[in-house]
Amino acid sequence: MSRSPVIVFFLSLSYSLLFLAPSCHAATNTLTKGQSIKDGEILTSVDENFELGFFSPGNSTSRYVGVRYSKIQDQAVIWVANRDKPISGTDGVVKIGEDGNLLVVNGNGSSVWSSNASFVSSNTALMLDTTGNLILSSNDSIGDTDKAYWQSFNNPTDTYLPDMKVLIGSAEIYAFTSWKSTSDPSPGNFTMGVDPRGAPQIVVWEQSRRRWRSGHWNGLIFSGVPSMAAFTTYRYGFKITRENDGKLYFTYNPSDPSELMKFQITWNGFEEQKRWNKSAKAWQVMQSQPSEECEKYNHCGNFGVCTPSGSPNCRCLEGFQPRHPDQWRLGNWSGGCERRSPLQCQMNTSNGGEDGFKAVRCAKLPDFADVYQLSSDDCKKKCQNNCSCKAYAHVTGIRCMIWNGDLTDVQNHIQSGNTLYMRLAYSELDHSRLPTYVIVLIVLAGLVFVAISIWLLWMLKKKLKATSASMSTNHELQVHDLSRSKEYTTDLSGPGDLVLEGSQVNGPDLPMFNFNFVAVATNNFSEENKLGQGGFGLVYKGKLPGGEEIAVKRLSKISGQGLLEFKNEIILIAKLQHRNLVRLLGCSIQGDEKMLIYEYMPNKSLDYFLFDPEKQGLLEWNKRFEIIEGIARGLLYLHRDSRLRIIHRDLKASNILLDEGMNPKISDFGMARIFGANQNEINTNRVVGTYGYMAPEYAMEGLFSVKSDVYSFGVLLLEIVSGRRNTSFRMGSLE
Repeated sequence: MSRSPVIVFFLSLSYSLLFLAPSCHAATNTLTKGQSIKDGEILTSVDENFELGFFSPGNSTSRYVGVRYSKIQDQAVIWVANRDKPISGTDGVVKIGEDGNLLVVNGNGSSVWSSNASFVSSNTALMLDTTGNLILSSNDSIGDTDKAYWQSFNNPTDTYLPDMKVLIGSAEIYAFTSWKSTSDPSPGNFTMGVDPRGAPQIVVWEQSRRRWRSGHWNGLIFSGVPSMAAFTTYRYGFKITRENDGKLYFTYNPSDPSELMKFQITWNGFEEQKRWNKSAKAWQVMQSQPSEECEKYNHCGNFGVCTPSGSPNCRCLEGFQPRHPDQWRLGNWSGGCERRSPLQCQMNTSNGGEDGFKAVRCAKLPDFADVYQLSSDDCKKKCQNNCSCKAYAHVTGIRCMIWNGDLTDVQNHIQSGNTLYMRLAYSELDHSRLPTYVIVLIVLAGLVFVAISIWLLWMLKKKLKATSASMSTNHELQVHDLSRSKEYTTDLSGPGDLVLEGSQVNGPDLPMFNFNFVAVATNNFSEENKLGQGGFGLVYKGKLPGGEEIAVKRLSKISGQGLLEFKNEIILIAKLQHRNLVRLLGCSIQGDEKMLIYEYMPNKSLDYFLFDPEKQGLLEWNKRFEIIEGIARGLLYLHRDSRLRIIHRDLKASNILLDEGMNPKISDFGMARIFGANQNEINTNRVVGTYGYMAPEYAMEGLFSVKSDVYSFGVLLLEIVSGRRNTSFRMGSLE
């Protein structure tokens, strides 16, 4: 029978669509017996954050089954089933076997992976949870982790996710194993897990050798991670919980459950915490360990201590010396250190003094401690009475820790850490210390002297107040306010005459405010209005009657340094006008109260954004370039284009304020100096500023010039580009 060409065409098209088009599994989060997931199909969680399916990593053509992120561009794999047995073609299938276990089979029907659950039923079902967990359970209790036969969270590969539990057992647990490479998910050379000995620690191993450890868990933080030591309490983060089975587990509770976050042991041996940055559409590394040489396990050998900022990094603990001096000088510290003087308790003799303890502060405590529930005094006695005890520590949340073996993997954290008490021979101890009763007497005598001095100063102050009227002509700071009649009103005082060191510095552009006016503007200097504090005093936010917001720098009454800065700032800033310099709106002087009124900067200072991991993303590269350019323009104005040639002397991130448009303005001219037209440099005995930003010739010799500010600008430039803080210390006058 002849057929119409049109009918033949549509029959052929229907056949093609039915049999030749690639199959697409309907989006679902469950898999039951009799169903399967073929290569190209996926199982998706309800929130569509995770999916189970086949994939080929990197440049590999092998096929694996894994769970990965779904809705983001970088669909990072968090769990792999057949990591040891890849499938060579695209004919693999995921299904539930006859025995109820989850299976991955190849094109020949041979199983390449099984969940191998001991107790399963013939009515099992698989669910992909919104946490990324694959849960195999009875069809009647699907998704119930308490009744699960098997779940991927209990059989992880290289990634730890929030809501996952890591067992704290009686021995080391290698919970996570790295990939072999970025294109090969088979088990690699690195593992990560928990060492429960003493207090639990997170450890990264390279095969059987330790590569990094987190330090001991004290109930709030891992004490060996400096970034965690900045916090004292945690509502979110790691916790130890005891489950219904009576076992202890590490869990992690994120502050924002909607954020995608993971911890991973990378193929090259780093423990990384990553968070998905929605705006950048990339994974942001929040922390990576080991982050530096000192973080590498026992970098300086036994009885050595590693200091990140040291040069060199390694030194021996006090009372010890390098075991191999020649190697030590060449930078090979693996041999560690040995005692200079043997302990008296090891010599079996009563000659010589008794052994004692030396405090090592701000330390990452050594590995392999024994823990006892003892007080600090009893902890010391227990160590003292055992000649094998090398050191002890008493740590909040852990209590008594004692080391009977070599002290390994000790680090100096500078600003954090715990105190370690090391056992030393009598000859190694400092015997110049005065007896306790002598120290107590000296302290008491000092307190009596201070009390008498305060009383005498109070009496002297009363006497000076009584005669202040007759001595006003000799006062260092003279103020002639033409609006005396309004001294106790809330009105603006107006442009009075302000004379400093014989020179009038204010005028129409620098009005005088009376004290009451400023008090009203700042809500009587309330705590809610306080913006910050420095050596000069406090800074408050205020609002003028017209609605203009201001910042008020209130000079501390007892700050001699602040008085000098106050004078200097009025003399300089009143004569300077530039879009990249903070604008002085006026000042207020009434009795002991001295204040400067500035334009308000709503975005605070540059360091507020630059060094905060949460806020760094707000400073995009274009904005950073604009900030650098603005600082440079302001500095050029000070050095070359203003009526006065000014050297700032304290240029740093905290002195760069940001307006509502994130435009930079140089502030804090309290330490600035005026140069003459023909002056190139000045030598001073009063070195002020911030270490780390100071030019070497200024810090060491007191010699400063335009180049000093350029040096500080260079350091600031590196901070803006890198987003890393230049370690600095504040110092006062060296006069």
